[in-house]
Amino acid sequence: MTARVTGPQRFVLALVCAVAVSTIYAIQPVLETAGADLGLPSESLGWLVAAGQIGYCAGLVLLVPLGDLLDRRRLIIGHLLLTAAGAGITAAAPKGVIAVVGLAVAGLFAVVVQVTVAYIAAVSPAGERGRNIGAVTSGVVIGILGVRVLAGVLGDTLGWRVVYVVLALLCAVVALAARLSLRVDARQAGDRYTRVLTSMVKLAVTDRLFLSRGLIAFFLFASFGTLWSGLTLPLSAQPWGLGTTEIGLFGLAGLAGALGAARAGRWADAGHAQAISGWSLTLLAASWLLIAQTEPTLWLLIAGIGLLDFAVQAVHVSNQHLLTTAHPDRASSVIGAYMAFYSLGSALGAISTTWAYATWGWPASSLLGALYALAGLVVWALSRAFARHGADLSHVATTAKECA
Repeated sequence: MTARVTGPQRFVLALVCAVAVSTIYAIQPVLETAGADLGLPSESLGWLVAAGQIGYCAGLVLLVPLGDLLDRRRLIIGHLLLTAAGAGITAAAPKGVIAVVGLAVAGLFAVVVQVTVAYIAAVSPAGERGRNIGAVTSGVVIGILGVRVLAGVLGDTLGWRVVYVVLALLCAVVALAARLSLRVDARQAGDRYTRVLTSMVKLAVTDRLFLSRGLIAFFLFASFGTLWSGLTLPLSAQPWGLGTTEIGLFGLAGLAGALGAARAGRWADAGHAQAISGWSLTLLAASWLLIAQTEPTLWLLIAGIGLLDFAVQAVHVSNQHLLTTAHPDRASSVIGAYMAFYSLGSALGAISTTWAYATWGWPASSLLGALYALAGLVVWALSRAFARHGADLSHVATTAKECA
């Protein structure tokens, strides 16, 4: 029988996710300051943001599948230390190219987040898997949104390099906590590394559940990226003219919403993962009606941010619960492949929101975010319809055999 996961272990694993993912997103609030210090022209600043994402995408394909072959506890510790090294390189970088390398290294090993999700799924009893995944993945959203506040404050007071010094130290401390608190995740000899990589491609082509959940994640995080990659634009413009620290505080609204969705894992354990996905995607689309309102007050925008992050986290937890339950023996490769959809969706949201804002303003960005949410809802509805149709055909075939 699988031993229960303790509260302190869940806390440490949530910290792993929060600290690791922070190294990717910390550059956004201090981008202009860091670029000026590193001597980068404005047209090259995008490389500082892209470096972590490129490293992350590579890690999803190359590193996450190792969790199906090796002790995930050791991988978590090792990846955290290497993420710390990447953050340290960034903090000490004398030139832009060195900073880009450091950010890419940090992003590459920040996929420890997915190894952590696979670890908690593997060591959790079946009846607690959704609850534990929900608790741990809440750390991801806390990291993405919370680091905006931290980086904004530190960047304005102590300098952007201090942000990465702090993150490097946190990665090392959390690696030690993982070493002391997590139990060994023994791994039996199994597939070869190349076979695991091949299985990821086959999964995307042949598994209907994986494909539908991956497409939902793609549109889900395209909507998420539309908000968080574009929010600085209307808030820094007139009539508000907010600064880095003030804009970073909007991450607190997202944190409140994401933490409110932590219970989604319990609902998934109770068999409601499909229903949670449907009403959460509907809520996600509706949240953009509030997010579009930036005048004459920002309170509607703040409420919309909370609703959006609640919905995103609820769907994300439900997706991972369904996939790790369906594929318990290869949770790492399944989560890695699934998160590739997340990464691509986030990139699409980031690119399209800046284009829409530059062309038609924040209402256009908000419409785009809502359309992405509606596309995810359509995928969910179609997958449900196909599943019911398949079940009906199976019933007819069984009945025909019995009659024969």
